[in-house]
Amino acid sequence: MDQRYPALIAEELSLPAAGVCAAVALLEADATIPFIARYRKEATGGLDEVQIASVRDRLSQLKELDARKEAILKSLEERQLLTDALRAAVVGAPTLAKLEDLYLPYRPKKRTRATIAKEKGLEPLADALWAQGAQDPAALAAAFVDAEKGVKDAAEALAGARDILAERVSEDAAARAKLREVFFAKGAFHSKVLSGKETEGAKYKDYFDWKEPALKAPSHRVLAMRRGEKEGFLYMRVELDEAEAVPMLEALFAKNDGPCAKQVRLAVEDAYRRLLSFALETEVRLETKKRADQDAIAVFARNLREVLMASPLGHKRVLALDPGYRTGCKLVCLDKHGKLSRHDVIFPHSGAGGRAEAERKVRALAAAHGAEVIAIGNGTAGRETEEFARALALPGVTIVMVNESGASVYSASEAAREEFPNEDITVRGAVSIGRRLMDPLAELCKIDPKAIGVGQYQHDVDAAALKRGLDDTVVSCVNSVGVEVNTASKELLSYVSGLGPALAKGIVDYRNENGAFASRAALKKVPRLGPKAFEQAAGFLRVREAKNPLDASAVHPERYALVETMAADLGCSVRDLMADAGLRAKIDIKRYATAEVGEPTLRDILAELAKPGRDPRERFEAFSFGAVSKLEDVKPGMTLPGIVTNVAAFGAFVDVGVHQDGLVHVSELSDSFVRDPAEAVKVSQRVRVTVLEVDLERRRIALSMKSKPVIGPRGARAAAKSAPRPAPEPRREEKPVGAMAEALQALLAKRRL
Repeated sequence: MDQRYPALIAEELSLPAAGVCAAVALLEADATIPFIARYRKEATGGLDEVQIASVRDRLSQLKELDARKEAILKSLEERQLLTDALRAAVVGAPTLAKLEDLYLPYRPKKRTRATIAKEKGLEPLADALWAQGAQDPAALAAAFVDAEKGVKDAAEALAGARDILAERVSEDAAARAKLREVFFAKGAFHSKVLSGKETEGAKYKDYFDWKEPALKAPSHRVLAMRRGEKEGFLYMRVELDEAEAVPMLEALFAKNDGPCAKQVRLAVEDAYRRLLSFALETEVRLETKKRADQDAIAVFARNLREVLMASPLGHKRVLALDPGYRTGCKLVCLDKHGKLSRHDVIFPHSGAGGRAEAERKVRALAAAHGAEVIAIGNGTAGRETEEFARALALPGVTIVMVNESGASVYSASEAAREEFPNEDITVRGAVSIGRRLMDPLAELCKIDPKAIGVGQYQHDVDAAALKRGLDDTVVSCVNSVGVEVNTASKELLSYVSGLGPALAKGIVDYRNENGAFASRAALKKVPRLGPKAFEQAAGFLRVREAKNPLDASAVHPERYALVETMAADLGCSVRDLMADAGLRAKIDIKRYATAEVGEPTLRDILAELAKPGRDPRERFEAFSFGAVSKLEDVKPGMTLPGIVTNVAAFGAFVDVGVHQDGLVHVSELSDSFVRDPAEAVKVSQRVRVTVLEVDLERRRIALSMKSKPVIGPRGARAAAKSAPRPAPEPRREEKPVGAMAEALQALLAKRRL
């Protein structure tokens, strides 16, 4: 590893150099982020997971930059173009953009107008014009007229020479760097609807003629315009006034006002219009896309964390219902550990006879299985099924609506087929609804995070970056809660620090063959689970019934001896130390502090001894929607209870129980100014909202969380005016670019030549 990396990363991220150096060393040794953040605080100076992830990502970028430098140096050397000065410039390039600017003049290129002019012998003429002396350009060009080479007259010779100069200008690293700054500072997005696409592309109506500074465009609008362009409805450009760009370039290259300088000015203008404007536009598009991706992924990851860390019901006997009209409601009975004990189908919405039979079945099954909770999916017929269940008035039974996003994905997954090979997808879906109420984290980790439905534009962002960001979030959540090794699924275990799918499967297979693990140490018997994996994983795995009580805590096995020493110094057992707060109060942590185990780790150990295996999630509280059950029931002015289902850059979506989430625009989230919606609300938060407007035709609800909102169309429109609503997520694979967009792209390519 390049020893410059830690110092550079520390400076860029404003982090302690020693901590970054330790974090980089640990990451290079394949330590995981949760392990480093939790168990190596002394080494890193207490860097948290977010900071360590930033170090990891920047380290990866620096390695990629160096790999590109090596490839460029090799190419230059092979073509005998490498000089000492060029080598130093390449090695010292701080960014990929500056590196590519340096390499551009030497990059092997296709036949261009400039190369054609050089083939005609016009480069000496170009050099003469470039010198910008007092000669007459026409007189200089006359010497290069050659019919055999295709130069018919002086005008054609000058045109060819200007082509060479235009390419020279476009490849100048300093000019590109300066123009890049102007493009990013003053460039503007301008999107237009393609002719004839007004009706078909109506969902992009807000962008039919939209202008906005590229620097200030929020992520959701950037991604919406790009999607509209990709689907063939919009034509989008990044525009910069030539009056901003051309004079700046002329000042760099035009030395005087002489006739040769005028030829240079013409070449500069051509370089901008034909070459630089398109190249820099592409860079702006790529960079703004990258930033939009980062923002969208950050929002997605933040929302995902709230869903995964939602309050678990815990070990309760659950009767779960997957609602439906025509095909009925699938009903399953789950024991306290989520094991399926029985399933059936009821038809409470198919007339009096069906409802009476449904009532009989539910009452009988609830009594037979000692149901404590009825979990009902919030999809089609969800509210009607909830009303049916509440009407039963079962004593001691709590009724809870459950967000079923992704349940169908799980029911058709390989994990579901492996777990329930003899049950159909409707049974699997109902089981998932019940289990995600019992433990959202344990159940939702079985499906692709993108299927949970808490992101925006997830089909438009960089897939690899999205996966990395969401995987980081799931890993962080799983390890912060901890995993019971004797009951966890292999999907849940796969997210434990240091394990992964193969070792997770090995643990489950070993458990099935040999019975429950008696201790953490017994994990070492699992095939291919070596010392490194054990070190990374052990602290996050729990063995609840183990002989050693520390096995049920987050105290790492490497610190068991330290805890035993503390207990011995007090003349008690470890179990006594964990049970007696008075004994723990007598511990002077400074007495046990060393260079390897400092006060941060010792405080963590004492906190864990007080509440071994504590769950950081909040306690579960049941929630009930208001009286409305369908969109037609919702009227402006109503105040309703709701649950936040998604938080985006422009506001929050709230489920008020009518199968259609309403939007609280960022301007309606609070009586005070809200810059970022995440500052005001979070996914799964319970809120009270006021209805501003209901659009039955487009099935939209405008909501407010202000204490005195402006009710009606005027208030709702004012709330939405500052940001167009983004296009909805696609329900199927993205379509290829339309024919009109392809024609425009071909025209642009032709202009570049």
